[in-house]
Amino acid sequence: MHLSRLQGTIQKDNYYYLIMQLLLRYLIACVLYVEGYLDEQFCQIEDLQDEASPNFAEEVVSLFFKDSARLMTNIEQAMEKNPRDFNRWDSHMQQLKGSCSSIGASRMKNECTSFRNSCGDENAEGCMRSFQKLKREHGVLRQKLESYFQLLRQAGPAETAIRRGGR
Repeated sequence: MHLSRLQGTIQKDNYYYLIMQLLLRYLIACVLYVEGYLDEQFCQIEDLQDEASPNFAEEVVSLFFKDSARLMTNIEQAMEKNPRDFNRWDSHMQQLKGSCSSIGASRMKNECTSFRNSCGDENAEGCMRSFQKLKREHGVLRQKLESYFQLLRQAGPAETAIRRGGR
């Protein structure tokens, strides 16, 4: 086989591989969006990513999970104290809800709202149920986003160039 023909085949194969990676990436992002895990805010964070900061979205999400774990620990500790201080619970949850909104963690944000509504009603059982759901949603979202970013790392930096050029 002629060398230039071989190089063309390799380039074409790489191009198809990158296209498949992009399609898979967008499919996963769409599923997370359709299932309600993420909202448009997450897409806006991804759009801030560029060649100068190719891991921007992943870094923001990593900071979110560190911060949200800390906030959830604060909420849990506040809920263990007697007498029940619904205002304090609500204040902690307000902070977590803001963090969820900032990255587009839609399901988590909805559970924060449910928790805060229960606080307003001074419904400790409702708060407990919402908090348990929130912890589950946190774990599921973490797992899904870790898988998502792992896929992006496997796609490599060439994916970014195609993505930007294709817009």
